Amino acid sequence: MEAAAVDAHVDIRPTWRGWIHAATFPIAIVAGIVLIVLADGTAAKWSSAIFLATSMLLFGTSALYHRFDWSTRAKAVLKRIDHANIFLLIAGTYTPIAVLALPPEKATLLLSLVWGGALLGILFRVFWVGAPRWLYVALYIVLGWAAVMYIGDLFAANAVMMTLVVVGGLLYTFGALVYALKRPNPWPGHFGFHEIFHVCTVLAFLCHWTAALIIALNPVYG
Repeated sequence: MEAAAVDAHVDIRPTWRGWIHAATFPIAIVAGIVLIVLADGTAAKWSSAIFLATSMLLFGTSALYHRFDWSTRAKAVLKRIDHANIFLLIAGTYTPIAVLALPPEKATLLLSLVWGGALLGILFRVFWVGAPRWLYVALYIVLGWAAVMYIGDLFAANAVMMTLVVVGGLLYTFGALVYALKRPNPWPGHFGFHEIFHVCTVLAFLCHWTAALIIALNPVYG
């Protein structure tokens, strides 16, 4: 009886679950359109469009997955897509930064590694559904910090932009660690560790959007 009660409690969706990303979804669309409109040049516009598309996928799918009751099968599919979208957003975020702030050969190498890693990560999450949480979180973090290979070039291109990229990366990393460790869990049933993770993703996205806007307004390359 007691165990059943615990299981029932675990299955209850926290009050805030999904609302943070649901509220961010329209903001991401508007922010992405603004970024594309203000971007200076063709390369700035198409790379910004990729950033917009991946952010829409992440926040939109996450809101759908976390806000509604789904069948077991649908929930499993949405979970895979939700986790795969994290890899896509990492690569999508890097696209305008690399294209507009790095020399073409370095941008090509970095984006090949990041998009290739994202594809492998997606296949990993799709085909190994039961992978331990710590393992795929570690993959997110490693892929997310790929920019360290050209950190000097990126700071030289625009120090403010790169500072925001680093701050956003730290927020993503902190959120990922909270998600992996499932703590702190301040208000179970209402606002727990998962909600902290979602808040971190939104703050990180805003940092990276601002960084993308800065370099899109004044591209060094592209």
